[in-house]
Amino acid sequence: MFHSAGVEFLLVGLGNPGSEYELTRHNVGFRALDFCAGNFHAETTRLKHMALVGKGEVAGHGVLFMKPQTYMNRSGEAVADAARFYKVKPENVIILHDDVSLPVGAMRIRYNGSAGGHNGLKSVQECLSSDQYARFKFGVGAKAHADMDLADHVLGKISPSDWKEISSNFEALVSALELIVQGQREQAMSKYNRNPKKEKTE
Repeated sequence: MFHSAGVEFLLVGLGNPGSEYELTRHNVGFRALDFCAGNFHAETTRLKHMALVGKGEVAGHGVLFMKPQTYMNRSGEAVADAARFYKVKPENVIILHDDVSLPVGAMRIRYNGSAGGHNGLKSVQECLSSDQYARFKFGVGAKAHADMDLADHVLGKISPSDWKEISSNFEALVSALELIVQGQREQAMSKYNRNPKKEKTE
């Protein structure tokens, strides 16, 4: 049953709607959100706040699971609309997204800072007028070569082997979410930040 206090947190997966984008690097946020929604029995089938949404409960806290349907560079419009409606402050917004600056298989949790060139995050920060939101960064790797257009890279399909590495973080994502909604942010970072390249060299 959904928590009687209503929505306390927004959990937002970033991506682009449409089957042509489904398996691309830029849609890792959508796929991470789908995993979480399934784990917490929240079906994101209702179109509201310019997003496919579903309500669920994480560690006793009400969470709105969101997949903005505005396309990546306008993701913040959906996030801000839901935040206003449910009176959720930026600190209780959690964004799931791809990150080209991290190696494939890495997962990093951050709670503030710049958008790092990510158009979805830029939109979120502009529309919330804040960078004080939580984010889960999933490494998708850098461009194959310097001359490659970044859009071509992030809109490229993920290989099965890379997807195996990326999705291997999703169970940890679920566990970290449970800590974050209970106010244990530092514990979530120290326990679940992961960089497979560093692990191999240690």
